[in-house]
Amino acid sequence: MSKHLGEKLVVAISSRALFDLDESHQIFEKQGVEAYSHYQIEKEESILEPGPAFTLVKKLLSLNHKKPESPLVEVVLLSRNSADTGLRVFNSIKHYKLDISRAAFTSGRSPYTYVSAFSTHLFLSTDPEDVTAAINDGFAAATILPKSGDYTSGGDEVRFAFDGDAVIFSDESEQIYKTKGLDAFTKNEVESANKPLAGGPFKNFLAALHRLQSEYKGMECPIRTALVTARSAPAHERVIKTLRDWNIRIDEALFLGGMEKAEFLKSFEADVFFDDQAFNCDSAVQHVATGHVPNGIANKP
Repeated sequence: MSKHLGEKLVVAISSRALFDLDESHQIFEKQGVEAYSHYQIEKEESILEPGPAFTLVKKLLSLNHKKPESPLVEVVLLSRNSADTGLRVFNSIKHYKLDISRAAFTSGRSPYTYVSAFSTHLFLSTDPEDVTAAINDGFAAATILPKSGDYTSGGDEVRFAFDGDAVIFSDESEQIYKTKGLDAFTKNEVESANKPLAGGPFKNFLAALHRLQSEYKGMECPIRTALVTARSAPAHERVIKTLRDWNIRIDEALFLGGMEKAEFLKSFEADVFFDDQAFNCDSAVQHVATGHVPNGIANKP
């Protein structure tokens, strides 16, 4: 058994992001740990319904079927369940034939502490506090929002969509926009066009996706990425040159100039979209799985 996960893309996911555990969570909230434990053990053989990140996880794991001799993706379960109550989760994993074998069950405590130990590239959870802790420590992390619409699928491709500022990039430019307005923001971006932006929390994850994409030839690649940003010309140039400086590939770039993103994400058929702005997330989740990234000035009190 391997002691290290090597060059794999590692995604850590909470049990409530993977499966619909709302009913049992309500029992925990209203009746406490003991009632919750009894309920989960009683329902041990009852298969859980998919949660908001289930489709993404299933498609990511399917990438390993294309290269069975050298799997590219590892999904790790991080759960506040105990090993006892978590058996229902593993029974559901087995039912759906998800190749997830590694897990941390923490009996009510935050499982975030194991994100680093598993060499995680992306952490998805429904707990905002765990996600914020991961962001503050420099990990790509997002709070997966409850599904609120019927989502389409981009076939076998795994499609990631990202906002730019405060997600892929730092929020240095967004700070200027928020505090000084659009004219000052545009002036700064034009003057700084040749100065690469600092990286945001998702830079390393995007780089890891890029490395995975390089394993495939041309149009054979089953991973597709899109930058979906409120920026427009002339503020686009700095973004393009920053990605070029990082030597990171992005397949599609949508410079929307403030237009609502939801319809474009629907057209792209994103499996997941990451944004720091809560109102963008609330709109997008009607069409695609959406993760809120609690980073940058937009998330300051």
